Amino acid sequence: MNNFYPEQYKKTGHYPINHNYLPEQFSDFESIWEKVKQVVIAGDFTLGQSVDQFEADFSKLNHGKYGIGVGSGTDALFLTLKALGVGNGDEVITTPFTFFATIGAIVTAGATPVFVDICDDHNINAELIESAITTKTKVIMPVHWAGVPCDMEKINHIAQKHNLFVVADACHAISSRYRNQGMAALCDVACFSMHPLKNLNVWGDGGVIVTNNSAVAEKLYSIRNHGLMNRDYCQEWAYNSRLDTIQAVVAQHLLDNKIEHITEKRIENALRFDKLLKQIPQVKLPKRDPEKKSVYHLYMATFEQRDELQNFLNNKGVDAKVHYPVPMHLQPAAQPYGYQVGDFPKAEFLANNCLSLPVHEFISSEQIAYVVECIQEFYAK
Repeated sequence: MNNFYPEQYKKTGHYPINHNYLPEQFSDFESIWEKVKQVVIAGDFTLGQSVDQFEADFSKLNHGKYGIGVGSGTDALFLTLKALGVGNGDEVITTPFTFFATIGAIVTAGATPVFVDICDDHNINAELIESAITTKTKVIMPVHWAGVPCDMEKINHIAQKHNLFVVADACHAISSRYRNQGMAALCDVACFSMHPLKNLNVWGDGGVIVTNNSAVAEKLYSIRNHGLMNRDYCQEWAYNSRLDTIQAVVAQHLLDNKIEHITEKRIENALRFDKLLKQIPQVKLPKRDPEKKSVYHLYMATFEQRDELQNFLNNKGVDAKVHYPVPMHLQPAAQPYGYQVGDFPKAEFLANNCLSLPVHEFISSEQIAYVVECIQEFYAK
């Protein structure tokens, strides 16, 4: 199998209104070069001082005490499951409407994913979780999809009742809030991604685990770094998933200078889209809860004639995308679990009808108006 990403970037890179905003976000790259230069001079590439500082600041932003920088958001999920003792024979309850990494982390940790359908905000339906619990269940893994917090009060109540861990896939949810609480304050462990197209991103892959549990944090600090106690002694055989110091420098630059603007601008743009799109009967917006602060990693809604509309918008210069057309329980890799079409109807409906519109901080109000005008034009035909 070849690397399909370069062709993908080439295919979508020409849209004037694009999901990819990295050239603009890092237009001040020369100031970052100067900070990277200090890392090169110090030779401080692996778990350096900049990683320590970033971990502390990132965990504070997301209302946690301990931050553990790792190689990716996927590693954050996987290592957390291993730190909690998840392995062969265990089950993890999660949503079928998510990115592949959520399920991949569960399976590679040795556990079996057990799916629960979604509700009107596109997140896992907390009302259905308890019926999916068995004697093998060890973790509930809610996914704060598109940066919208899940119903954590209900989820935590169920977890406490059944003595289960709650590990949040918060890869989309940096700076999200549920009743004014950050994502790490609402679960045992929250896992974040800094993939280049996340709201706070780095120049490659990177992830952070945030927790308020000192014992779990100590375990994670160890197993991300070979299980080392120090340079000469290893307390357990483990993994190599360390956040590079250079990536920590890039992330710190955004954390210090941009994350507040990024977050507020995305919210502003999403509200503008909401105001305009709710006038179009063929468009259905997800449920918005005033107690949840979404950071809109994605702006998603369902659209009639989704595929035709996507092609129409692409031809109009708008990078409308589908995230994602096949839910996890219907993926080829999920065949051993025996799920069928119709098992999770709301997730399947969303997969067949959802469309994502660019909502990042560099989209102007004029461009938002243009996108909506194109949608109106399509439905007026």
